[in-house]
Amino acid sequence: MTSFDSSPQLNVWRALLALAVVFVMLATTGWTAIRSHREESPLRASISAWQRGHLDGRDLPDAESSPHRLTAFFASLTAQQRARLAHRYPLAVGNMNGAPVDLRYRANRVALKQQSRHERERMHDQRLSETGRHEAGRRMHRFDMLAAKTRHILAFDPEGNGRVAEAFGDLDRAERVSVVVPGVDTDVLTFQRTNRRYTAPVGMAESLYDAERAASPGTRTAVIAWADYTAPDGIGLDSATALRAEQGSVRLNALVRSLPGDSTVALVCHSYGSVVCGVAAPSLPSRVTDIAVAGSPGMRAESVGGLRTAARVWAMRDADDWVQDVPYLEVGGLGHGADPVSSEFGARILSAADARGHSGYFEPGTDSLSNFADIGIGAYGSVRCAREDDACLTGLSDSAAA
Repeated sequence: MTSFDSSPQLNVWRALLALAVVFVMLATTGWTAIRSHREESPLRASISAWQRGHLDGRDLPDAESSPHRLTAFFASLTAQQRARLAHRYPLAVGNMNGAPVDLRYRANRVALKQQSRHERERMHDQRLSETGRHEAGRRMHRFDMLAAKTRHILAFDPEGNGRVAEAFGDLDRAERVSVVVPGVDTDVLTFQRTNRRYTAPVGMAESLYDAERAASPGTRTAVIAWADYTAPDGIGLDSATALRAEQGSVRLNALVRSLPGDSTVALVCHSYGSVVCGVAAPSLPSRVTDIAVAGSPGMRAESVGGLRTAARVWAMRDADDWVQDVPYLEVGGLGHGADPVSSEFGARILSAADARGHSGYFEPGTDSLSNFADIGIGAYGSVRCAREDDACLTGLSDSAAA
């Protein structure tokens, strides 16, 4: 499920805003701080092993080196050496910005199979509750699905509820890349759905990829379903603050900076995902030419100028999207600021006809999906504005970077 799916919970949002000052006082005095000792996560353990590792007597570079340095390192290796690293340190390589994307896919396939075996063991662990064993079975099934050879898993972290990103299309050859940034309740188990397919990141990305290829078969495109941040869990304090967005923005920025080649990038941000994109906006590289948001509760800015980005900013909201009833303000760190579809905000307002409420923006046949696809391929002349005066197209031409 993506962000804010049931309107009765709007009262929770309002209550959280009303308690802003009290919460900030408690948080700053440490009253809300809860810490617990945790074992090293599988990803951190893999990175630690990499940091201590060697390859044929050669020290390995820092796993958190710049993508440029890591790209040069992997380019200096033979295919056999790269394969050895992927199998020896699968989670580290699978999440390493700068590693060849095909190697990341291979490494994450190894990691997913390892984690599937771990969850299979947990299914029979009598120390776990029946619910815990059932949850292990669900995770095992999901990991098995993601480990299929046809999947291109660009990032994977099994810790907690899990993080994952998947690529559709050829990232190495793409001229234009779109990154789908989803909202709350997004984790490894909700990454893909059979029912309500287009409300989950995989369905969103597949739908957008198909729409882009249909709109411009000659354009080399790729789409990333990016759930590689810890999204808020439902309507609650995390979804009303920017904490998760701030953490996610660092990861999003690292992703777009490490993509291979010189493709342009369009961010397609839904619901709380638009908060992530808004927080990330000032630090994004110039290859990000467009930021399109749908069903946004705010972008942590009062205007497009406040985002401090040279990228074009687009916004849409379906007439039946209940998120329009969220208080568009920020008080004591709670709330996400101005309404991106308001005239005062200054975004280019897109049509979202037939979007089917808050979770229907990626449904085939909708204006919202067509608009995302046209932005993704740079066909700005085909974009449908929310108003008949076509004001959202002012100063644009196809494939322009203005």
